Amino acid sequence: MPSRTQFGHTAAKWLGIKLEAREEVTRGESIISNHTADSFLEEEPTTAEVLAELTPSGKDVANYFKSLFPFLSWIGFYNLQWLIGDLIAGITIGAVVVPQGMAYAKLANLPVQFGLYSSFMGVLIYWFFATSKDITIGPVAVMSTVTGNVVNNAIAILPQYKDEPWVIANALAIIVGAIVFFIGIIRFGRIVEVIPLVSLAAFMTGSAINIAAGQVPTMMGISFPKPYTTRDATYMVIINTLRNLPSTKLDAAMGLTALLMLYLIRIACSTSAKRWPQHQKLFFFLSTLRTAFVILLYTMISWLVNMWHHDKPLFTILQDVPRGFTHAAVPTINKEIINSFVSDLPVSVIVLLIEHIAISKSFGRVNNYRINPSQEMVAIGVTNLLAPFLGGYPSTGSFSRTAIKSKAGVRTPFAGVITAIVVLLAIYALPAVFYYIPNASLAAVIIHAVLDLITPPQTLYKFWRVSPLEVFIWFVGVFVTIFTSIDNGIYCTVAISFAVFLFRILVAKGRFLGRVQVHSVLGDHVIGNNDNGASEYGTFKGASDSPAKRNVFIPIGHADGSNPELAVGEPYPGIFIYRFSEGFNYPNASTTLEYMIDYIFKHTRRTKTDSYARPGDRPWNDPGPKKGEHVDLNLPTLKAVILDFSSVNAVDVTSVQMLIDVRNQLDRYTSPDVVDWHIACINNRWTKRALVSAGFGWPTERPDGAQHRWQSIFSVAEIGGSSSAAAAAEQEANEKAFGVHQTRASSSDQAPGDNLDAIERGAASSSASGSIKKGNSGGGVQNKRRVAVHGLNRPLFHVDLTGALQSAIANVEARESHQSAVSDAEAL
Repeated sequence: MPSRTQFGHTAAKWLGIKLEAREEVTRGESIISNHTADSFLEEEPTTAEVLAELTPSGKDVANYFKSLFPFLSWIGFYNLQWLIGDLIAGITIGAVVVPQGMAYAKLANLPVQFGLYSSFMGVLIYWFFATSKDITIGPVAVMSTVTGNVVNNAIAILPQYKDEPWVIANALAIIVGAIVFFIGIIRFGRIVEVIPLVSLAAFMTGSAINIAAGQVPTMMGISFPKPYTTRDATYMVIINTLRNLPSTKLDAAMGLTALLMLYLIRIACSTSAKRWPQHQKLFFFLSTLRTAFVILLYTMISWLVNMWHHDKPLFTILQDVPRGFTHAAVPTINKEIINSFVSDLPVSVIVLLIEHIAISKSFGRVNNYRINPSQEMVAIGVTNLLAPFLGGYPSTGSFSRTAIKSKAGVRTPFAGVITAIVVLLAIYALPAVFYYIPNASLAAVIIHAVLDLITPPQTLYKFWRVSPLEVFIWFVGVFVTIFTSIDNGIYCTVAISFAVFLFRILVAKGRFLGRVQVHSVLGDHVIGNNDNGASEYGTFKGASDSPAKRNVFIPIGHADGSNPELAVGEPYPGIFIYRFSEGFNYPNASTTLEYMIDYIFKHTRRTKTDSYARPGDRPWNDPGPKKGEHVDLNLPTLKAVILDFSSVNAVDVTSVQMLIDVRNQLDRYTSPDVVDWHIACINNRWTKRALVSAGFGWPTERPDGAQHRWQSIFSVAEIGGSSSAAAAAEQEANEKAFGVHQTRASSSDQAPGDNLDAIERGAASSSASGSIKKGNSGGGVQNKRRVAVHGLNRPLFHVDLTGALQSAIANVEARESHQSAVSDAEAL
């Protein structure tokens, strides 16, 4: 049976594909090969390797299914100390989530019991799938607001559900839960990384202002005349609230005083904790329970005031709250319901994800553990898929409750079960108490909770210090949210952030680097400048081999902020080092290469200005110097280009083709000479393979002066030009150019284009084909052999810029020496 290679060669022959021949490397191709028994030839990556990496093994499959239930990794170690911490945190969160859940249900335009249903299912289910011990899933202000908008819009289309708005909310939870669950199950959780932090901050700030503005009328007992509602754009809600201030009712007393009390308790507890740090834990719990305390207090006041006014309460109260899961049923989902909110699905999914993932990652960093974004999506998805069966609406991670849970000393995700028990007791034991809860006090709870989501000025100042442009994006997002809607605010900030990112890539320009020699200094000691490698900080292993000076490469013009007193010039006349700044792919390939060409043309002169016999032979776009204009002979001719690929991870067809075009263009510019191309710091084997396919990495043998047409590796029109592969012998001149001595064994069969990048290592035996005798600081002799870092079949790929520059200088000076010798021979 023929092998895959044979089958591929046969198929290529039938399809007319000309396969690339591999370079033959023989003994003596490199001086390095004289000092090692086995030459290193770099193998190109194959598609089979990629497929093998992507194909999961049996162990990978087992780990995948195990990762779906993270609790299996820690439940076996559960102990009493963990249980105590979880009990305290779980009960604390239960006392917070009950009043918050009811308040947030009002934001979703649902009866308050649906907030309890969602709270119960969120905390009960999450711990099975959690990778965060701190997160609390349940109703949150922003998601509740989005749900309320969806419910309103859907009811406008389907008025038959006006008396059953939870049907829409349940269906929304099922659909968004399924979408998020699918994203998590395929482990594509990293998709949330496309939403930057500044977009999240703008979204949270704008949403907080939107929610707070919408709750002020409820807190004040203000009713808007039709057609205005608290669901209008934020600026309209604020305007209508101010217009209708004279219609304020007694609700304001229950709302404003509740809001004031919430802040007073928090400020008092915070101040007391600083004054009496030994009781810091006590004040924390008192501050945490302030919401439950205020709701209970105002419920009691409401009962005392309204107990004799059942028919007409003096202010708005919740009234009847059913006991138990009275709306437990199979959710109603049909085509017309889905069509009613399909346009709102993107923003619903985004809101469901970004807050949860951002919070869980943040608290994971604070508490020294890592979360799995994909698994968190599985947890959110399962929660929202199952919660509607008990009446729940879309839920996600809560910032305020997560912060409280973390500070309460939670030990494991099992604390959610404790919270679920507290919520369950509230559902069955407290509905009679809920009857007298003032709506204005619930509005105060919402306002108090969401105002903490506003980005503080100190954070904005930090944004400004890091990236002033992103502060502008933040303001745009907030203004769009206030003057239009939360949906538009999210889309706007994400779109602008992505546009800025894309623009930065499109206009990216690399840097031309110059060489500077530096010393490494510890205290008053220069490392490598002594004989024994010792210093006041101890003995450095191998310090005696370290040169007192070394070469570093910094941008010409000090664009990196380096000391302007340093004289940084071209590394060598006619040799340019160019570092890509934002990768090298199709969006920025044209811009960065055009900048490189323009700079080279400005700082060099054409090798031969009279290369055309008649003026009419010149191309229209290369008319040559104007009449009376003289070429600046002080400028060097272009000899070599060194590309620094340290910021390049991968290349593509477009970028490589453009690099070929530039190579041909520069070869015409230097004709009849050619340009040497050296590439340093390549990080990816596939990038090497692409460059080799384009003709880089190996000098092409050619007769002196002969023209060579580069053959494109792509199905595009050929661009004529000269051969641009360097072919020159390495000489000892690089040592003279850098002033750094390198021990090299002489070789009479030295090949052109030798790669200088190698690592010395001690030989374990004398089986190598040769040994290097190198004197150490003590005058002794060590047996060492050299092995190539990069393959000998890729001599123009270098491990660093120093090796690339050494090789380039050696090739240039070797060519000049050869040409001088030929000229002398012809003269004789």
